[in-house]
Amino acid sequence: MAIPTNTRTLRFAIIAFFTIVVLYKVFDSSYAPKAQLPDVSSIAAEQAKAALGNHKGQANSGQKDTRAKAAFVTLARNDDVWDIAKSIRHVEDRFNRKFNYDWVFLNDKPFDDRFKRVTTSLVSGKTKYGLIPTEHWSFPDWLDQDRAAKTREQMRADNVIYGDSVSYRHMCRFESGFFFRQEALKEYDYYWRVEPNIKLFCDLDYDPFVFMRDHNKTYGFTLSLREYESTIKTLWATVKDFMAAHPEHIAKDNSMQWLSNDNGHSYNLCHFWSNFEIGDLNFWRSKAYIDFFEHLDKAGGFFYERWGDAPVHSIAAALMLPKDKIHFFHDIAYWHNPFTHCPTTEKDRLALKCSCNPSDNFDWKGYSCTKQFYDVNGISKPEGWENQQ
Repeated sequence: MAIPTNTRTLRFAIIAFFTIVVLYKVFDSSYAPKAQLPDVSSIAAEQAKAALGNHKGQANSGQKDTRAKAAFVTLARNDDVWDIAKSIRHVEDRFNRKFNYDWVFLNDKPFDDRFKRVTTSLVSGKTKYGLIPTEHWSFPDWLDQDRAAKTREQMRADNVIYGDSVSYRHMCRFESGFFFRQEALKEYDYYWRVEPNIKLFCDLDYDPFVFMRDHNKTYGFTLSLREYESTIKTLWATVKDFMAAHPEHIAKDNSMQWLSNDNGHSYNLCHFWSNFEIGDLNFWRSKAYIDFFEHLDKAGGFFYERWGDAPVHSIAAALMLPKDKIHFFHDIAYWHNPFTHCPTTEKDRLALKCSCNPSDNFDWKGYSCTKQFYDVNGISKPEGWENQQ
């Protein structure tokens, strides 16, 4: 019996509709499964299991333990002693009393006995005190001092934060190109940067250094935001010159889309806030990064403008590393004036015994770049993130 024309047309329309829906789901990238940040409890369990197995192995083979070759690193002056004491207490109470990692202190002047006594008494690991070489904390010989001075005067007139500071510029250049070369850090592969007067709000029951090592991560952060454009007017042009001169140093699956909204034509000012970093020292020691730093340094922007170590580190990591080597420590609740990172979900805050106020969480505010980090990396945003915007 012949099928009526209207029925055939309806059937064709239904088949066509479902075919279109299926094809849309297949080709629409937003339908692809989202990645998830690792669960904190699973990391702790994984490390505990590895430590137990390794402990048994040591009895039979003399195998070394599973700890990473890592240390905390702090740039401080003698009169920072009580502010760094507060930071140490937070880090020790929330994490290091269980893991006993070393702490390296760096200063462009010798540390006095009081600083050493106070910090040594607070740190559960060993303490080391490094004196920064003069050539790592001074104006390079080739610098045009008059031009640099005029920049500082203009920035002071324009009320640019730290715009007239010489010491701040030395600090930014040191953190960008020299901290990882210090003798006191040579035995270590990983570092956690800690500054005076910071706070940690949650317990950290796993080892982030071991996590970085075992999961092939190179750079870790907690806060991201946008830089003051007036301090880095020529930085991106200098970076683009470097990319053109050294394409061999640029990773294929990099994070350019996090740095730029127009495929690299301009810089959107996003950077990781480098007063907190957990990273692989061997990345900064690499030829690729040394080439990058020397290219920037010779341009003079640390002194002719006020280039900060945060955008320098961030741009290098975002361009020279594959995306999956950069890690967001969503579980390390952190405060450095004036910004707070607090875990978004109540589940995490309760499990980690956090004391931070979620309404202070900067992650989802308009000036933060963390939302873009999630989007670029295809990571599912945590439940309730919309309520913290």
